Amino acid sequence: MSIDKKIDEIKKKFEAIESWEERYKVLIMLGKELAPMNPEHKEEKFIVKGCQSQVWLYPEYTEGVVNYSADSDALIVKGIVSLLIQVYSGQKPEVIINHKPDFLKELGISDHLSMNRTNGLASIVKSIKMYAFAFSLTK
Repeated sequence: MSIDKKIDEIKKKFEAIESWEERYKVLIMLGKELAPMNPEHKEEKFIVKGCQSQVWLYPEYTEGVVNYSADSDALIVKGIVSLLIQVYSGQKPEVIINHKPDFLKELGISDHLSMNRTNGLASIVKSIKMYAFAFSLTK
């Protein structure tokens, strides 16, 4: 599925929710539903630097696409990471590199985060793109 279709599905889900309290509950639920990360991948080298909470991001490159798994010790952050993984997993490196994550702002998610969490979100997106760039060089 294309990134745009994935984002449209997420937008529909979030736009149907009016209050930010309810949107936070959805993010927490997404975090709880995130597939467990392989404990072997919870290594120091997979920790996203610049996040207030601990975030692990593990990339895999198979059959021309990148797939990510992740975990965090903070439920809202884990929910946001879950959204990012839903959008970017299964995409070609070039698509990931060239896509701007404007949907987080459009949904208002980035507007409702503290400055530290906003910086952490930028670090997560940067890591996703850096892994995609690294995989684009392996062709």
